[in-house]
Amino acid sequence: QVQLVESGGGLVQAGGSLRLSCAASGRTFSRYAMGWFRQAPGKEREFVAAISRSGDKIYYTDSVKGRFTISRDNAKSTGYLQLNSLKPEDTAVYYCAARFRDLLDYASAKDITWYDYWGQGTQVTVSS
Repeated sequence: QVQLVESGGGLVQAGGSLRLSCAASGRTFSRYAMGWFRQAPGKEREFVAAISRSGDKIYYTDSVKGRFTISRDNAKSTGYLQLNSLKPEDTAVYYCAARFRDLLDYASAKDITWYDYWGQGTQVTVSS
């Protein structure tokens, strides 16, 4: 098993930036594919980005392409999501997720049921 803990959320003005972290403990982090999802009030949890074990395969949802960057440091057992050019509609609780296998394709990467492990979430609030 792996335990995931997100951090780095906060309140930021539109146009600002945040860097979210997802610290993993337990089994070897490098053997897990990782994803980021978000959930706004009253809405379903939605896919944001995913990264393969080695980082050679990355997927983004269209609304964040060019603004968000997913990365990972397997030596530190930590994943990251850099959020730039933030918009009020980015306001949500952001969750990291992991599965003990590598990414297959975009369809599985964005599938909330594909992931086995989830963090508790970190709040991102963007003011206009």
